[in-house]
Amino acid sequence: MILPGSAVRVKNVNDIYYGYQGLVQRISGGRVAVLFEGGNWDKLVTFKLSELESVDATAGRSKK
Repeated sequence: MILPGSAVRVKNVNDIYYGYQGLVQRISGGRVAVLFEGGNWDKLVTFKLSELESVDATAGRSKK
């Protein structure tokens, strides 16, 4: 389930953001605003809900 604060990945292969991961900022009318952060830039991009997939944000982190 995709909710604000969820980590998501763009799964639409025809999109220039394909494979990028970001954080959901808001959901409205079947559209999702996703924040991408990288180095010295931040970008907020809107996608259709069907173009995104949920990602486990803790995957790959070691537990201490």
